[in-house]
Amino acid sequence: MGSNRETHLKKAKRVVVKIGSGVLTRNHGLNHEIIETISHQISQLWDTGCEVILVSSGAIAAGVKKIGFDKRPEGIPARQAAAAVGQAGLILSYEQTFSHYNRKVAQLLLTRDDLSNRRRYLNARNTINTLLDWGIVPIINENDTVVTEEIKLGDNDNLSAMITLLMDADILINLTDIDGLFDKDPRVHEDAALIKEVTTITKEMEAAACGIPGNLGTGGMLSKLKAAKKLSRSGIPMIIAGGKNQNILSELVSGKEFGTFFIPGKRRLNSRKCWIAYTLKPQGAICLDRGAEEAIVSRGKSILPIGITSVQGAFGMGAPVEIKDQEENILGRGLANYSSADIKSIMGMKTSAISSVLGSKPYDDVIHRDNLAITFEQG
Repeated sequence: MGSNRETHLKKAKRVVVKIGSGVLTRNHGLNHEIIETISHQISQLWDTGCEVILVSSGAIAAGVKKIGFDKRPEGIPARQAAAAVGQAGLILSYEQTFSHYNRKVAQLLLTRDDLSNRRRYLNARNTINTLLDWGIVPIINENDTVVTEEIKLGDNDNLSAMITLLMDADILINLTDIDGLFDKDPRVHEDAALIKEVTTITKEMEAAACGIPGNLGTGGMLSKLKAAKKLSRSGIPMIIAGGKNQNILSELVSGKEFGTFFIPGKRRLNSRKCWIAYTLKPQGAICLDRGAEEAIVSRGKSILPIGITSVQGAFGMGAPVEIKDQEENILGRGLANYSSADIKSIMGMKTSAISSVLGSKPYDDVIHRDNLAITFEQG
């Protein structure tokens, strides 16, 4: 067990660290002692040649405490206002503590729109890469002050997974107020047992995970499992560990078996396919027959009209869509070369029939393999 974890940690040259609100805050606002010790440990990792990207919650929580509320306010405008109040204090605290170790920080606030647009996605990656080249610690948060439900990334567990994929990082370390994944909620059950290593995230694990957020956070253990599943399917490991444990980052990187280690899958998606699979919001779905399913999952083929059995939703040419099998299992996502209406007209037909049906044939395939990201894990 340890060797698997140690192997990934020893070769890690780029690490994403996510810190939740439950770790960063206390009754009277930000927990500056935790921010100090985390900043120290991240600086130590930088000194060893390991680049660290920090995804930090805490803006809304800091604002809530600063304003004097006892819990997160309801409604998007109120949460946006709380984030606006808290964000300045959060980044100032990081700037001050990192300066003790001669490290500069930079703040990046992102929304789904920033990552869904390919040009802005690449701009974000280029900016973060430049900061890393300069030895500056990028501190990333969702832009809660302007976010709406339509462009919301969901929570910082999801954001940290997307940043890990965006930056081709070697591992994500998710620091929370619980010491890892347990077989039941340790806050309720005294006999709850820590799961030290996970090969496959099962439906039973997801059902047992606590998806209820605390008063200050937005994600629970379920959101962390979803983040781990994204990374595992992309060939990247993740650790969930208790962020309040002393020297937790240093201990983890040295190979100590704290928390839960999620073993990565064998398939590693490239950056573009990660963008297709996990950043874009699907606008519909295409269902395949058994032959087409086997062709794309096992043989890396494109999707042709003849293998399509049905189309779900209405979408235009170039839209991101889910790919499903006959049992509605999601096989992956891709960018459609044809609109939903055109696909319905040509599905089940040979490629040679496209011209006669549509009047032209700009593409042989409905989704080319270069624009197809398979996320289904074969048993």
